[in-house]
Amino acid sequence: MAAAFQCVLDARASLGESPFWSTRERVLYWVDITGPSLNRFDPATGRNTAIPMPESIGCAAPRELRGFIVALRGGIWLAHPDGTLDRKIFDAPYDPAHHRFNDGRCDRRGRFFAGTMNERRDAPSAALIRVDLDGTLSRVMGDMTVSNGLAWSPDGRTMYHADTPTLTVRAYDYDPVTGVPSNPRVFAQWIDENDRPDGGAVDSAGNYWTALYRGGRVVQLSPSGEALAEYDVPAMCPTMCAFGGPDLKTLYVTTARQMRDADELARLPHSGGIFAMRVDVPGLPEPAFAG
Repeated sequence: MAAAFQCVLDARASLGESPFWSTRERVLYWVDITGPSLNRFDPATGRNTAIPMPESIGCAAPRELRGFIVALRGGIWLAHPDGTLDRKIFDAPYDPAHHRFNDGRCDRRGRFFAGTMNERRDAPSAALIRVDLDGTLSRVMGDMTVSNGLAWSPDGRTMYHADTPTLTVRAYDYDPVTGVPSNPRVFAQWIDENDRPDGGAVDSAGNYWTALYRGGRVVQLSPSGEALAEYDVPAMCPTMCAFGGPDLKTLYVTTARQMRDADELARLPHSGGIFAMRVDVPGLPEPAFAG
């Protein structure tokens, strides 16, 4: 077990999530789901700019035409390059009284995927949806509680996904032409209730990195699912990984502060911050929404 993560932004976010690196701007974008805000962090200056959102924001991704695609509680929006909302393109495919969007990103062809979650956690009523390049929305998978862990292999032919309460990450065969996953199998599984696979990322060698929410660490897995390394995070609730830096060899991880007790926050005061460490294998540029 290594302890290489250092706090680079003491954001004190309630629920930091959905980090992605802009290779053009050389900054890290991330969201505070319950803040709610879309954020722009510049590691060169240490400055973070928060763009307030009108409701909880599950995830966001860059857009090829500049700006962003953003999944808010009430639906999916396009946003301007400064992060302000432009127009809503889809209403939420659920009852926003007790469901919201969660983890999401684009596949290597530029389709936007966003998972949902049942905040009551009383039924497997969440799903993974896909926004295609022709502007249509489709339900890809259902029968889950908290959609998480979405990532693709470097060749785009394997998709990874977790339903967090099951403590399991599954791998799927993925058809880049149709955007349809198939042949699910267990990729990695944990036993301890505190080892909850949250957001993931894949490096250029095909290794899958997952943040274990309530487990206080990030785990590196080989393409076959073998545990290669574990890295302590100075926060009990890391949420999602992203590769960044000019050489894509800086691994960032967002964390959460919500619902943690006072003793834990006194021991881990940077909970809710963004942490980073250097790695040997670079990541891959984050795909942008091509629609």
